[in-house]
Amino acid sequence: MFTRLIIAILLLFQLVGYSAERPPNVILILVDDMGWMDLSCQGSDFYRTPNIDRIAAEGMRFTNGYAACAVCSPTRAAVQTGRYPHRLGVTDWIRSLFQRGNLGTPEKNPTEYVGAKNRRLLCPPNPYWMEHDEITIAEALKAKNYKSAYIGKWHLGDEDWYPEKQGYDENRGGCDYGQPPSYFDPYNNPKHKHKTIRAGIHKLPGRQPGEYLTHREADEAVTLIKKWKDEPFFLQVSHYAVHTPIQAIPEVAAKYEQQKGATQQNSKYAAMVESVDDSTGRILETIQKLGLDDNTLIIFTSDNGGLDRNNNPTDNAPLRSGKGYAYEGGIRVPFLVRWPGQIPEGKVSDTPVCSIDLFPTTLDVAGIPLRDDREIDGLSLLKHFKSGGTADLNREALFWHFPHYRHAPGPYSIIRKDNFKLIKFWEGPMELFDLDKDLSETKNLANSMPDKVQRLESTLMATLKAHGARLPRENPDFVAKKAKP
Repeated sequence: MFTRLIIAILLLFQLVGYSAERPPNVILILVDDMGWMDLSCQGSDFYRTPNIDRIAAEGMRFTNGYAACAVCSPTRAAVQTGRYPHRLGVTDWIRSLFQRGNLGTPEKNPTEYVGAKNRRLLCPPNPYWMEHDEITIAEALKAKNYKSAYIGKWHLGDEDWYPEKQGYDENRGGCDYGQPPSYFDPYNNPKHKHKTIRAGIHKLPGRQPGEYLTHREADEAVTLIKKWKDEPFFLQVSHYAVHTPIQAIPEVAAKYEQQKGATQQNSKYAAMVESVDDSTGRILETIQKLGLDDNTLIIFTSDNGGLDRNNNPTDNAPLRSGKGYAYEGGIRVPFLVRWPGQIPEGKVSDTPVCSIDLFPTTLDVAGIPLRDDREIDGLSLLKHFKSGGTADLNREALFWHFPHYRHAPGPYSIIRKDNFKLIKFWEGPMELFDLDKDLSETKNLANSMPDKVQRLESTLMATLKAHGARLPRENPDFVAKKAKP
């Protein structure tokens, strides 16, 4: 009689849409400014990252992992929504309250183009927040009653747009900061003129003087994993490291001072990388001890390429240049995944993947269909993961759009299709590279392959216009500098 009752209850649950199988957990580790070569599993002979390397060894490593932008806020918006930054209008890093003078929080985001007489182009303004009508990962996962938490750097708007206002059940440290006032508890700068810097990091108050921020973020993550061990959860651990200020635990940095890599040599930065590895190790240890290993997908990546100013603080070689730039050093990042029993061990995929793919992948893992009221640019990588990298993504191309002045020669847009990458600098010139043959982007093929340039530019422009991207415009007030006699 009792057995029949249990069977009847299970059948009833199936009829009304319940499942006895708990949906998988997803943990996304998003590091700030970590370069493509900043891990030993990526080829560094200086940094020590055994715990992060374990994700690659027990899962899959992507050699062509990309951030959606060469700077942070646009990539973070793309991660949350699965949409290209140029669709969202978040195409540069968002200025925090303390960086706006007396402006404060305006009633709405700016819309007027900006420029100066000494610049040939007018550029679209960057917003101060990602709009609420965008759907975040946390909001989408509510369809399956996921618990969700955001730990660390958010950088997507003022207080009314913090993670807890964007669907997250818990927020530990997410605010308008682009970098922390300090990496040491109480994580503030008490002498700063702006109250937000004096106050320290939102919902991450000091508790143990001298505690290192990355380790505190790890502790917050472990606490929530233990709390939610019996229900499905999504956890985004967005470390403030390895962004400036370059501050390290002295004892850890000392281990690297007598060691020199072929290109990477900054001992303090190495210690910051090691702190991210420490955090990753604690997360891996916790899910294993709680028996969650086989039901947890872990994704590890970065929001843009490493900050490479002549090996200060890191070096992205063999990639060209670094954070902020259109070259591979600015946009190519580590991209590792692990899910025991679902993703074969030790696989390497050369398929290009991007930050925009994280939203649809997470929803696919959770068994939630994409909404049909908005375009999602990313693709689910789940089948590719489970196939060990053999399943085709059927993606035509990847796109980047940075319509702002940062470095010479000014605003740029990019298309990568197959092995070819075209950079359209809006003030000129065009640059074309064959990444299979020239990973370091040393040979511009634009003049020798004009037909390829024309086809790629045509696809790039048609896509940007179809997506509603705001493009640079000619500046009617531009005054060219007079040539020196």
